Amino acid sequence: MSYLKSFLPWIAFAVVATQFDWRWSGLTGLVLAAGLLFLARREGRKADTLIIEWSALAFFALLTVVAFSFPAAPLKTYTGALTDAWLALTAWGSLALGRPFTLGIARTMTPPELWENPVFKRVNVLITLVWAASFTVTGLAGVALLHYAPHATVPLIVLKVLGFAVPVVFTIRYPRTVRARARKAA
Repeated sequence: MSYLKSFLPWIAFAVVATQFDWRWSGLTGLVLAAGLLFLARREGRKADTLIIEWSALAFFALLTVVAFSFPAAPLKTYTGALTDAWLALTAWGSLALGRPFTLGIARTMTPPELWENPVFKRVNVLITLVWAASFTVTGLAGVALLHYAPHATVPLIVLKVLGFAVPVVFTIRYPRTVRARARKAA
Protein backbone atom coordinates (compact mmCIF):
# COMPACT_ATOMS: atom_id res chain seq x y z
CA MET A 1 0.00 0.00 0.00
CA SER A 2 3.03 2.29 0.08
CA TYR A 3 2.36 3.09 -3.59
CA LEU A 4 -0.67 5.11 -2.48
CA LYS A 5 1.58 7.97 -1.40
CA SER A 6 2.32 8.42 -5.13
CA PHE A 7 -1.22 9.76 -5.41
CA LEU A 8 -0.85 12.23 -2.52
CA PRO A 9 -0.46 15.31 -4.80
CA TRP A 10 -3.62 14.32 -6.67
CA ILE A 11 -5.58 13.75 -3.46
CA ALA A 12 -4.33 16.99 -1.88
CA PHE A 13 -5.21 18.86 -5.07
CA ALA A 14 -8.78 17.53 -4.88
CA VAL A 15 -9.12 18.48 -1.22
CA VAL A 16 -7.63 21.97 -1.61
CA ALA A 17 -9.74 22.56 -4.74
CA THR A 18 -12.90 22.23 -2.67
CA GLN A 19 -11.83 25.12 -0.44
CA PHE A 20 -9.61 27.38 -2.55
CA ASP A 21 -9.08 28.74 -6.03
CA TRP A 22 -7.61 26.41 -8.67
CA ARG A 23 -4.35 28.34 -8.61
CA TRP A 24 -3.68 27.30 -5.03
CA SER A 25 -4.82 23.73 -5.50
CA GLY A 26 -2.54 23.44 -8.55
CA LEU A 27 0.36 24.94 -6.62
CA THR A 28 -0.31 22.55 -3.72
CA GLY A 29 -0.16 19.59 -6.10
CA LEU A 30 3.04 20.94 -7.66
CA VAL A 31 4.81 21.44 -4.32
CA LEU A 32 3.79 17.98 -3.10
CA ALA A 33 4.78 16.30 -6.38
CA ALA A 34 8.19 18.00 -6.31
CA GLY A 35 8.65 17.09 -2.64
CA LEU A 36 7.73 13.45 -3.20
CA LEU A 37 10.07 13.20 -6.16
CA PHE A 38 12.90 14.79 -4.20
CA LEU A 39 12.41 12.39 -1.29
CA ALA A 40 12.03 9.37 -3.56
CA ARG A 41 15.20 10.16 -5.49
CA ARG A 42 17.06 10.78 -2.22
CA GLU A 43 15.91 7.34 -1.05
CA GLY A 44 17.34 5.91 -4.25
CA ARG A 45 14.07 4.86 -5.85
CA LYS A 46 14.42 3.97 -9.50
CA ALA A 47 12.73 5.93 -12.29
CA ASP A 48 10.35 3.09 -13.19
CA THR A 49 8.81 3.30 -9.70
CA LEU A 50 8.14 7.03 -10.09
CA ILE A 51 5.99 7.27 -13.22
CA ILE A 52 2.98 8.66 -11.33
CA GLU A 53 5.21 11.14 -9.45
CA TRP A 54 6.81 12.44 -12.67
CA SER A 55 3.39 12.64 -14.28
CA ALA A 56 2.10 14.63 -11.29
CA LEU A 57 5.02 17.03 -11.50
CA ALA A 58 4.38 17.64 -15.20
CA PHE A 59 0.62 18.03 -14.79
CA PHE A 60 0.74 20.34 -11.79
CA ALA A 61 3.53 22.45 -13.29
CA LEU A 62 1.45 22.93 -16.45
CA LEU A 63 -1.75 23.51 -14.50
CA THR A 64 -0.11 26.01 -12.16
CA VAL A 65 1.32 28.03 -15.06
CA VAL A 66 -2.06 28.08 -16.83
CA ALA A 67 -4.00 28.85 -13.62
CA PHE A 68 -1.78 31.77 -12.62
CA SER A 69 -1.55 33.08 -16.19
CA PHE A 70 -5.28 32.84 -16.90
CA PRO A 71 -7.08 32.69 -13.52
CA ALA A 72 -10.55 33.23 -15.00
CA ALA A 73 -10.17 30.65 -17.79
CA PRO A 74 -13.21 28.40 -18.25
CA LEU A 75 -10.81 25.46 -17.94
CA LYS A 76 -10.83 25.88 -14.16
CA THR A 77 -14.32 24.37 -14.02
CA TYR A 78 -12.97 21.09 -15.36
CA THR A 79 -9.69 20.73 -13.45
CA GLY A 80 -11.00 17.84 -11.34
CA ALA A 81 -11.89 15.88 -14.45
CA LEU A 82 -8.64 16.91 -16.12
CA THR A 83 -6.65 15.25 -13.35
CA ASP A 84 -8.36 11.96 -14.16
CA ALA A 85 -7.85 12.46 -17.88
CA TRP A 86 -4.13 13.16 -17.32
CA LEU A 87 -3.78 10.07 -15.14
CA ALA A 88 -5.62 8.05 -17.81
CA LEU A 89 -3.15 9.31 -20.43
CA THR A 90 -0.29 8.40 -18.12
CA ALA A 91 -1.61 4.87 -17.58
CA TRP A 92 -2.53 4.28 -21.23
CA GLY A 93 0.80 5.77 -22.33
CA SER A 94 2.76 3.47 -20.02
CA LEU A 95 0.89 0.50 -21.54
CA ALA A 96 1.51 1.73 -25.08
CA LEU A 97 5.23 1.96 -24.30
CA GLY A 98 5.17 -1.57 -22.90
CA ARG A 99 6.08 -0.33 -19.42
CA PRO A 100 2.93 -0.45 -17.27
CA PHE A 101 3.30 2.09 -14.48
CA THR A 102 2.51 -0.57 -11.87
CA LEU A 103 5.42 -2.80 -12.94
CA GLY A 104 8.19 -0.74 -11.31
CA ILE A 105 6.17 -0.42 -8.13
CA ALA A 106 5.42 -4.15 -8.07
CA ARG A 107 9.12 -4.93 -8.44
CA THR A 108 9.79 -3.18 -5.13
CA MET A 109 7.49 -5.74 -3.44
CA THR A 110 8.41 -8.86 -5.41
CA PRO A 111 11.54 -11.03 -5.40
CA PRO A 112 13.81 -10.29 -8.40
CA GLU A 113 13.59 -13.89 -9.63
CA LEU A 114 9.93 -13.26 -10.53
CA TRP A 115 10.44 -10.01 -12.45
CA GLU A 116 10.84 -11.70 -15.84
CA ASN A 117 8.02 -14.16 -15.23
CA PRO A 118 5.32 -13.70 -17.91
CA VAL A 119 2.58 -14.07 -15.28
CA PHE A 120 4.10 -11.25 -13.21
CA LYS A 121 4.17 -9.02 -16.28
CA ARG A 122 0.64 -9.99 -17.33
CA VAL A 123 -0.69 -9.27 -13.84
CA ASN A 124 0.81 -5.78 -13.98
CA VAL A 125 -0.54 -5.13 -17.45
CA LEU A 126 -4.01 -6.05 -16.23
CA ILE A 127 -3.69 -3.96 -13.06
CA THR A 128 -2.54 -0.97 -15.12
CA LEU A 129 -5.44 -1.54 -17.53
CA VAL A 130 -7.88 -1.38 -14.62
CA TRP A 131 -6.31 1.89 -13.42
CA ALA A 132 -6.36 3.30 -16.97
CA ALA A 133 -10.01 2.33 -17.49
CA SER A 134 -11.00 3.73 -14.11
CA PHE A 135 -9.23 7.05 -14.76
CA THR A 136 -10.82 7.22 -18.22
CA VAL A 137 -14.35 6.54 -16.98
CA THR A 138 -13.92 8.90 -14.03
CA GLY A 139 -12.53 11.65 -16.28
CA LEU A 140 -15.31 11.36 -18.86
CA ALA A 141 -18.04 11.10 -16.23
CA GLY A 142 -16.49 14.04 -14.39
CA VAL A 143 -16.56 16.21 -17.51
CA ALA A 144 -20.21 15.29 -18.10
CA LEU A 145 -21.18 15.99 -14.48
CA LEU A 146 -19.29 19.27 -14.41
CA HIS A 147 -20.90 20.33 -17.67
CA TYR A 148 -24.49 19.31 -16.93
CA ALA A 149 -24.59 19.57 -13.12
CA PRO A 150 -21.61 21.68 -12.00
CA HIS A 151 -22.93 22.06 -8.45
CA ALA A 152 -23.58 18.36 -7.88
CA THR A 153 -20.73 17.94 -5.43
CA VAL A 154 -21.91 14.69 -3.80
CA PRO A 155 -22.01 12.75 -7.10
CA LEU A 156 -18.59 14.20 -7.99
CA ILE A 157 -17.13 13.10 -4.66
CA VAL A 158 -18.66 9.62 -4.99
CA LEU A 159 -17.29 9.39 -8.54
CA LYS A 160 -13.79 10.38 -7.38
CA VAL A 161 -13.83 7.95 -4.46
CA LEU A 162 -15.08 5.05 -6.59
CA GLY A 163 -12.67 5.94 -9.40
CA PHE A 164 -9.82 5.51 -6.96
CA ALA A 165 -11.18 2.79 -4.64
CA VAL A 166 -12.08 0.28 -7.36
CA PRO A 167 -8.57 0.04 -8.83
CA VAL A 168 -7.00 0.07 -5.35
CA VAL A 169 -9.11 -2.92 -4.31
CA PHE A 170 -8.35 -4.66 -7.60
CA THR A 171 -4.62 -3.97 -7.17
CA ILE A 172 -4.70 -5.58 -3.74
CA ARG A 173 -6.93 -8.55 -4.53
CA TYR A 174 -5.97 -9.63 -8.05
CA PRO A 175 -2.33 -10.60 -7.30
CA ARG A 176 -3.56 -12.60 -4.29
CA THR A 177 -6.03 -14.41 -6.52
CA VAL A 178 -3.33 -15.20 -9.09
CA ARG A 179 -0.97 -16.50 -6.37
CA ALA A 180 -3.75 -18.66 -4.89
CA ARG A 181 -4.54 -20.14 -8.31
CA ALA A 182 -0.84 -20.85 -8.92
CA ARG A 183 -0.49 -22.63 -5.54
CA LYS A 184 -3.63 -24.65 -6.23
CA ALA A 185 -2.37 -25.67 -9.70
CA ALA A 186 1.05 -26.71 -8.35
